[in-house]
Amino acid sequence: MTATTAQDWEDRSAALWSRIDSLGPEDFIARTDALAAELGAEHPVALFERAAARDSFGLTSEAVPLYREALRGELPGERRRRAVIQLASSQRALGHPEESIRLLTAERAHGDDHLSDALTAVLALALADAGRPREGVAEAVAALAPHLPRYQRSMANYARMLGGTARGE
Repeated sequence: MTATTAQDWEDRSAALWSRIDSLGPEDFIARTDALAAELGAEHPVALFERAAARDSFGLTSEAVPLYREALRGELPGERRRRAVIQLASSQRALGHPEESIRLLTAERAHGDDHLSDALTAVLALALADAGRPREGVAEAVAALAPHLPRYQRSMANYARMLGGTARGE
């Protein structure tokens, strides 16, 4: 696929996602599948997009194997991190919080970016679901602290006292 064709595909994908709330689940998933088919059934981006479409409409158990397959391939750029976060969220929703924690903890080692707070939010939920609510609150407070207009230092300290978060240490 040429750069122009790849950008055209990305533009069409973005346009489809911008219409998610105006399309029914079956229609959106069918359109996503058709767009993904242009890349090929085994293409990591196609697998990721198909997973995300299903996940967005609560078809979590259908999304998980697609996320896993996408991550086995060379999923480029931000999509790889999104796939890990979304797979972890799906695993948590399906009652596997420990798997979610494992995925997110491993992903956190790849560094911080604009998705780090989303990763932490899912991790906080997974910790709570795993019977570790103090650690979950600590993660959430630590993620929130840098965004506060005041009390950042105090909140970071409270987070450490609650559960010894790895964030910001």
